[in-house]
Amino acid sequence: MTDRSATVVVIGGGQSGLSAAYHLQRRGLDFVVLDAEPAPGGAWRHRWDSLRMATVNGIFDLPGLTQNPPDPGEPSRVAVPRYFAEFERKFDPPVLRPVRVTAVRRADPDLVVETDHGRWTTKAIINATGTWTNPVRPHYPGQETFRGLQLHTSDYVSAEQLAGRRVAIVGGGISALQLLAEISQVARTFWYTRREPYFRTDGFEPEVAGRETIAKVVADVEAGRPTGSVVSYTGLAWTPYALDAKRRGVLDRRPMFTAIEPTGVREADGTFTSVDTILWATGFKAALSHLDPLGLRNASGGIRMIGTQVADEPRVHLIGFGPSQSTVGANRAGREAVSAVVRTLTRSAVTMGESTT
Repeated sequence: MTDRSATVVVIGGGQSGLSAAYHLQRRGLDFVVLDAEPAPGGAWRHRWDSLRMATVNGIFDLPGLTQNPPDPGEPSRVAVPRYFAEFERKFDPPVLRPVRVTAVRRADPDLVVETDHGRWTTKAIINATGTWTNPVRPHYPGQETFRGLQLHTSDYVSAEQLAGRRVAIVGGGISALQLLAEISQVARTFWYTRREPYFRTDGFEPEVAGRETIAKVVADVEAGRPTGSVVSYTGLAWTPYALDAKRRGVLDRRPMFTAIEPTGVREADGTFTSVDTILWATGFKAALSHLDPLGLRNASGGIRMIGTQVADEPRVHLIGFGPSQSTVGANRAGREAVSAVVRTLTRSAVTMGESTT
């Protein structure tokens, strides 16, 4: 394995990583994109079969390439990777895959990116690793004794695999609601959340709600507070599948169980419910463990940001993170990160020039 260098290293080749690549290319910067996936598509390659284009919350166009009108019935795990592959064919960014980044370390004045295919020395990092590879898997007493099937949203393929079973679905987010709605059509479901789910009834307007949500998340990351799930900022919307689930009587939320036993769960009121499957629709957190050597997190576990830039390590930018987790946000963050990188590199070049005169 050889040591190589690039002025900018982009980690991750999904929506935000490709957006950054587009703007880096337009600026004429020397860069490389390191993507752990074997093919284009990012996390979309792993979505469950029944998540169709009619159901997803909209895939914003990548810069420079307008999407063809999607087929509402096509699986998102097919349609979105195809679009990303088309983008890569058109612009031919320098994407290397599959390359897994294992650590990023300081080697002042540079950063060193360690991977399973050698090391890269760089002046700046644009991190676009998303969340899919870092699922949240809670632990409850007795969990290891459970004789049935346990899986996370990241493991889920289709409702058919759970047909005829008794399924405890844990989680109060959008994915939990989507999976509850479809699994309940072929299995007996029990819905558990830590808090009572909040469904918006105030005339939900996506554009207005989007601006409000981004403002709240920006305030959190600028203060260095850990960000929550999207639903923690927006609440749940009464989508057609949610309304159908309500009509069928399956939105019967239960408080979280207190323990897991070999053949079921112990309810909050002490009673026992027999289940043979537990589906943890408990979300994801930002996949940033490779940045741990840089010590970016504060005592509360948050990372203080100024725009896309890590406040305490301005050579590192996080996109597809915090306020830029949506596809439109990821696009904007890619552009903003590249602009900030150019400003930092320019200032550094001026400072170096002054120091040698």
